[in-house]
Amino acid sequence: MQIAEGSTTAIVDVKNVSYSYNNSFSSSIILNDISFKVKEGDFLGIIGPNGAGKTTLFQCMLGLLKDYDGEITIFGEDTRRNKLVLKKIAYIRQKNFIDRSFPATVNEIVSLGTVGIKALSKEKEEDKILSVIESVGLFEYRNKRIGQLSGGQQQRVLIAKALIADPALLILDEPTTGIDQSTQDRFYALLKSLNHEKNITIIWSSHDLGAVNKLANKVACINKNMFFHGNAYEFFENEKLLKAYSESAMQAHMQLHLNKNPNSSNSNNNGNNPTYS
Repeated sequence: MQIAEGSTTAIVDVKNVSYSYNNSFSSSIILNDISFKVKEGDFLGIIGPNGAGKTTLFQCMLGLLKDYDGEITIFGEDTRRNKLVLKKIAYIRQKNFIDRSFPATVNEIVSLGTVGIKALSKEKEEDKILSVIESVGLFEYRNKRIGQLSGGQQQRVLIAKALIADPALLILDEPTTGIDQSTQDRFYALLKSLNHEKNITIIWSSHDLGAVNKLANKVACINKNMFFHGNAYEFFENEKLLKAYSESAMQAHMQLHLNKNPNSSNSNNNGNNPTYS
């Protein structure tokens, strides 16, 4: 494992984190001794196959899962104990299904992000709402119902809602799943702008190695264990690392397929085990 060098203070510090689930049917290790740091202004791409533990890692970081071993601090605080630190963090989940019949407009959805933040005058609040909607390229859609938008546009609305609170850290869990390529490109351009121009630290999980190579300055590759953590160029310019990752991802994909197929002769899964990504 390689660790990127640097002297600036880490705003995210994950130390020796492990997580397992146990039920009446089986038990399984989801994360095993994961450690890494994220510094202010970093754009960290987390890569790994389905079932690698990426979503579980985010849930531990945000205090949504509390029964992990190890230690996680964000801005110096343990999110299991201090929920106030979450106000500095914006989290975009992997899948955000929005009912097409949901009546709220883009403007109304984004305005929900003002709840609980420092009071603004009505005029300043409206100006800020319009400003963040414009920053994600949806100004012309501000009065449309969110259910009328594409999946990529809906994701940008949710980012705009998160930006209202001026987060210092943005965490995104495979936000472009199911989105067409041209929409993905616009979404990636937005993330780059947020990182470079607004200095928002970003942690982003993705299967798109090409996009991670272009956008991220740091990479963490996990498959339950930490496979690599360091500078992006160190990973993408190393043919041995890329080959090892590809082989690991293929093995994980095959195992996940077996676990999901109760008719497979190689599978002992009875269909009751959860899937962790």
